Amino acid sequence: MVDRIPPGRTAYVTAKSAQVGLTRSWARELAPFGITVNAVAPGFIPVERHIDIPAEIRTAYLGSVPAGRMGVPEDVAHAVSFFAAEAAGFVTGQRLVVAGGRGLD
Repeated sequence: MVDRIPPGRTAYVTAKSAQVGLTRSWARELAPFGITVNAVAPGFIPVERHIDIPAEIRTAYLGSVPAGRMGVPEDVAHAVSFFAAEAAGFVTGQRLVVAGGRGLD
C-alpha cells in the first residue's frame, strides 16, 4: 500500500490510529455483554466545509479513487447503518473504510 500521509499531519494520524485502537479495545471488552464496537473511516467526502478546496486538489484526489467518483455523505451513512443493523450483530472490532477503493495500491 502506498503511504498517502502528507507531511505535517502527525496529530491527525495519531488521532486516527488511536480511534482504531479504542475500537478494538472496546470491542474486546464489551463483546461479552452483547455490545459491538466498530469504526467507519470515510475518505474525502466533499461537503459544505470543503467549498474552498481548489479544483486541482479535488481532481488529484479523484484520480486516486478506483471507483472513479467522489464519495457522498450517503455512502458513509450506509456503512453506519450496516453496523447498527441486526445483520451486523456478529461483527465487532472492525474498521470499514469508505473511500471507493483508495489506498488499495
